[in-house]
Amino acid sequence: MSVQMGVSYVEREQANPETNAFYDRAEDRFKALLNIFKVFGHQPEYGNAFTDLIMAILKDGELDWLTKELLILKATQGNDCQYCVVQHERLCGMLGMAEEKIRDIDGVKYRTSPHFTDGEKALLDFCIQIGEDANRVPKELWERLHAHWTEPQIVDAAFVITTYIMVSKFGDALGVELEPMFDGVKPMLTIQHHAKAA
Repeated sequence: MSVQMGVSYVEREQANPETNAFYDRAEDRFKALLNIFKVFGHQPEYGNAFTDLIMAILKDGELDWLTKELLILKATQGNDCQYCVVQHERLCGMLGMAEEKIRDIDGVKYRTSPHFTDGEKALLDFCIQIGEDANRVPKELWERLHAHWTEPQIVDAAFVITTYIMVSKFGDALGVELEPMFDGVKPMLTIQHHAKAA
């Protein structure tokens, strides 16, 4: 007996009016109806909340958008989310981040890379620590965070990191795959991705 690995995408022609309304908003913002949104066709109320959440993050806030993208890439790489990493690598390039900087997010290369400020290095260490054990952020790291960032910026960072840990786990758990526009695109960052079984 064949078992479906993951959930289906709700396409526009299958969607109810509420779902199509959030599809319209998502497509207007992201210039494409991404597969991560199509799985929310099964739960349009969550889809609306998710769209609002992502739209609130992907813009300048207490942290500028590019700094948030550093954290998104690090958080999603930590979960081996190829879907997230490939999309956000492209977005980083569109926002003007140098490819060398993107590549140096890999592992802990950023710690000795000339492409990162001490403040950015502290945020990336914070990202790794949250992914490993959010209860045990060491005093030394708190000292570095407070030396470079305001408390509203640190809250922004923590929210972006934890949100994208959730996004990456949600998408991978449901078998969300890259859209055809990303066919053949390989991530610059190291990802131990396992393709969905047939």
